Amino acid sequence: MTLRATIRGVGHYLPERVMENAEFEALFETSDEWIRSRSGIERRHIAAKGEKTADLATHAARKALASAGMEPGDIDAIIVATTTPDMTFPSCATMVQAALGMERGFAFDVQAVCAGYVYALANADGMIRTGQANRVLVIGAETFSRIIDWTDRSTAVLFGDGAGAVVLEATEGDGTSQDRGILATDLNSDGRYRDLLYVDGGIGSGSLGVLKMEGREVFRHAVEKLAQTAHVALDRAGVTPEAVDWVVPHQANIRIIQATAKKLGLGMERVVTTVQDHGNTSAASIPLALSVGVERGQIKQGQLVLTEAIGGGLAWGSVLLRW
Repeated sequence: MTLRATIRGVGHYLPERVMENAEFEALFETSDEWIRSRSGIERRHIAAKGEKTADLATHAARKALASAGMEPGDIDAIIVATTTPDMTFPSCATMVQAALGMERGFAFDVQAVCAGYVYALANADGMIRTGQANRVLVIGAETFSRIIDWTDRSTAVLFGDGAGAVVLEATEGDGTSQDRGILATDLNSDGRYRDLLYVDGGIGSGSLGVLKMEGREVFRHAVEKLAQTAHVALDRAGVTPEAVDWVVPHQANIRIIQATAKKLGLGMERVVTTVQDHGNTSAASIPLALSVGVERGQIKQGQLVLTEAIGGGLAWGSVLLRW
């Protein structure tokens, strides 16, 4: 018997305000066609004034719990992957815990920028496998619009706000790739590349700062490292790319998504894409895409799903699971 962390419910939340590409024309020289051709993004959601990351996370959490048919009291742990917490401390996860009325268990944040959600899933998987938790609520939530330089067209057009969540529950499997649940994970980082994607602020500087990115270098590393980590997870589970039903990648840029799928030998008809409607929502992008994929009727029980992401650090990784 092998313990597996199996997805029981999914949910997502997007702020009400939708910002179309055309709105950027009033901020700097650009166009809808320029943005679409370089990123695949058509629109993104922007958090309202006073709407915080924990608020987005809580909305997504409630939807995931409803999808799983569970109450907050059924959950043992909450993990929130975010780079934009409401405060330096306490964690966003404890704020969600309080908002849900959950008075037991434990909650904490994970920070690995856009790779945060695969890191959070891997942590939850480890806790379930070792018996530390039976049910874990794993959330990705971001208000990236608050750390964007709205005068920089190379970055401002790429990001959006949102949240997604899944409920993981311990189940028994046979220890084969046919089990439902998380089958394999792979995590990596290399701090030598930290200057390729970062925020030029923080406690040490005394200011919040804004996002800075070397786009071409990030693209090059992304395609290479995402394909590599995907192959590692597949190899660990003993399956080939051809067996994958859906790739649910970090939704950063349609060209990165297409190039990575090509390296894996998979057609875009097997890739869940939401980047056109959400932009890059950092740690929220994978759970958002998972929830939307289920909502669209794409992802179904028993299918093999591969997720992979890369973000500042550089940090990257993948999670292979059977739905």
